[in-house]
Amino acid sequence: MAEDLIEQFAQHLRVERGRSEHTVRAYVGDLCALRSYAREQGAEDLTDLELTDLRSWLARQGTQGAARATVARRSAAVRSFYAWATRRGHLPRDPAARLASPRRSRTLPGVLDHAQADALLRTAADGTHRASGGRATSGRRATSAADDEARGEVDPLSLRDAAMVELLYASGIRVSELVGLDLDDVDASTRTLRVLGKGDKERTVPYGVPAQRAVDTWLARGRPRLVTPASGPALLLGRRGGRVDPRQVREVVHRLLAQVPDAPDLGPHGLRHSAATHLLDGGADLRVVQELLGHSSLATTQIYTHVSVDRLRTAYRQAHPRA
Repeated sequence: MAEDLIEQFAQHLRVERGRSEHTVRAYVGDLCALRSYAREQGAEDLTDLELTDLRSWLARQGTQGAARATVARRSAAVRSFYAWATRRGHLPRDPAARLASPRRSRTLPGVLDHAQADALLRTAADGTHRASGGRATSGRRATSAADDEARGEVDPLSLRDAAMVELLYASGIRVSELVGLDLDDVDASTRTLRVLGKGDKERTVPYGVPAQRAVDTWLARGRPRLVTPASGPALLLGRRGGRVDPRQVREVVHRLLAQVPDAPDLGPHGLRHSAATHLLDGGADLRVVQELLGHSSLATTQIYTHVSVDRLRTAYRQAHPRA
């Protein structure tokens, strides 16, 4: 019964709640872990667990070294599941109604400073990083690399990578939002992106002139060399012509940042953090940044004010004679 209930709950998250596939996978994984724990305790099903069992399971997570954010997510998954199961009549009462979550620690996100962000974008635009990175090529691209160089052509994946990092930093969008962009989501006349965010909420996000140049170059000289009948309307493509996936974007960002001296090792979300912090450093209103990032709560956006204040305090200590 547990397997059927978990699958029904997953469909509820997808269809009725509009949760991302990443969230659905995480919640399903949490419930499967809870099911294994239930069987260890001699319970036949998730519906046989009580509040004390759920608390014991979460306590075990902490003793096994799970991060506070992970325990909080698992608690949220359990509460959501049991509330849904109770509403559907699978349970006479909700055993997780009084299940508490640990408070998430408000750690400051890692960000690039302005010079590091500029160096990252210059590295991406260079187009020579791929050769120095030693990434293997295959098929036609491997055999024609010398011919491309002789004709002054740039590796199309380098053009794509430059467009990706420019868009991530210029707009502050999530990696899932980036890979979901279609050609008609980009309005070059107004330099805006139509983005489908969490909960299937659509918003419009502006980007700047450098990002537009990178996208134009990718569309003119890169995408046509990778496009296949399977590409569909995807803006950003992988080497085989399919829509690029988040894992590929993360690999690109990590690889490019490794070439920036003294830069922290951040992923795409680090560029989102950097964009938000630099907007606030430049005087942008907190509500505007909230809208750009697609945060449902202003409290989520406020963490970036702490980053800016922390940077201001550091600069003060370094520069003021009586600090």
